[in-house]
Amino acid sequence: MLGVRRRPAIPPDLTEHDRSRPVLLATIDVPFDPAATMAAVDAAIESGHGLIVANVVELPPLPLSVVMGYDQLDYTEEMERSLSEPAHLAASFGVPAERLRVRSPRPVEALLEVARERQPGLLVFGPDRARLSKRRYARAARAVRDGATCLLWLADGGD
Repeated sequence: MLGVRRRPAIPPDLTEHDRSRPVLLATIDVPFDPAATMAAVDAAIESGHGLIVANVVELPPLPLSVVMGYDQLDYTEEMERSLSEPAHLAASFGVPAERLRVRSPRPVEALLEVARERQPGLLVFGPDRARLSKRRYARAARAVRDGATCLLWLADGGD
């Protein structure tokens, strides 16, 4: 019989090393889920060690577009607001905040690479699930869950 891997409802106590690491709030080119935003900002405020807001965008492999600068698309007003609000909220509480836009042909792999480089104490994977197909979200969440080397928060509880 297959068992379901359940995550504890209460996260384990953070070690001193984990407390000194930032919180990484990430999405894959859709606005954030409001619950994810609040979880990440709350964790960053409590730890006081910074918030990194990352949007990982799929970049089609078109080298000439990159060279010519046509790969740089502006955000919609809604997307810009979704990305800037967590950073502004954290900064209003005195927590350093940073925004990243990562473009890659493999967005989930790029997100995991950012997590390895920045070594967050908590990774909040928070794309608005209503904006992604169920299949795309499930594949991304599974890859993040399997590849994350830190505490992980998913809006769906990992289903």
